Amino acid sequence: MSSQVLSEQSSAVRSFTALLRAQASATRRLSAQLSADHGLTISDYEVLLRLARAPDRRMRRVDLAEQVLLTASGITRLLDGLERSGFVERAACASDRRVVYAVLTAEGLEKLRDASRSHVIQIDEFFTERLGPGELESLAGLLEKFGGEPEPCIPDD
Repeated sequence: MSSQVLSEQSSAVRSFTALLRAQASATRRLSAQLSADHGLTISDYEVLLRLARAPDRRMRRVDLAEQVLLTASGITRLLDGLERSGFVERAACASDRRVVYAVLTAEGLEKLRDASRSHVIQIDEFFTERLGPGELESLAGLLEKFGGEPEPCIPDD
């Protein structure tokens, strides 16, 4: 590919590339902080948060996998670790033995609340170090056009 072709990327391609790099940078930093402070990955945190917001703090494992964009084997590996830590437990469905639920435990909810206290501050710092208030509002508005309404990063009480 010639250097001329590479230098003449459309605004859409440049935007997509910048979005991927920004996402990778944010995920790398915030995941490292979350892991160091609380022993959780970003994916662990998201699973705990989704379970905390689900009715009865439970979801079918297949639905959870879809929401966090993991394969069936990926969600199994992630949930296995959370189960070993006591944050999540399995529950069978009384009406359909093929269905298995992931259920947030009281310990898991407390872990999520504890992690949220610092994680939300770290997210705020990551963005406010780089952008002013007006820029943050603009960025949020632009990105919401691609992914819908954002979900807060803290559990409902």
